[in-house]
Amino acid sequence: MRSIAAIESRIEQIEETSAPEAAIEAAAELVRMGEEVLEHWIIARGETPTQEEKEGFRLLALHRQGAKGDPSFNACRETCRELAYHYNLLTLEPGHPETAKRIRLAALVAKHLALFVGGKMQVAGLGEFCCAAKPVRANEILGA
Repeated sequence: MRSIAAIESRIEQIEETSAPEAAIEAAAELVRMGEEVLEHWIIARGETPTQEEKEGFRLLALHRQGAKGDPSFNACRETCRELAYHYNLLTLEPGHPETAKRIRLAALVAKHLALFVGGKMQVAGLGEFCCAAKPVRANEILGA
């Protein structure tokens, strides 16, 4: 599995270089990368990512799984739904005059998801570290 940083880099490539003729491929890859980002979150929680779909998208099922037990993760629900929306726009009308713009917007949404999940994982990790460090700090303060 690619790192979130590698996914972000690939998203930026798509944003900068995807031609309207490649709209369907770009849309599919962006959704797959969104799924991969959510898989990072789910695996970090010690779970196995679902293969199920919600409303025709595994991305939405993964979001639902990732939000169980962590209501703050719902903050990216609309981002996932918007990525699915852009996928639909691009695949249903690949020859639309605004296809290039739609690819860029879909890439921005996918990047937003990657940044949110990557940041959330860092904050969660820092929180665990700080909690784990409490006994060490308490011992230092007490002179133990």
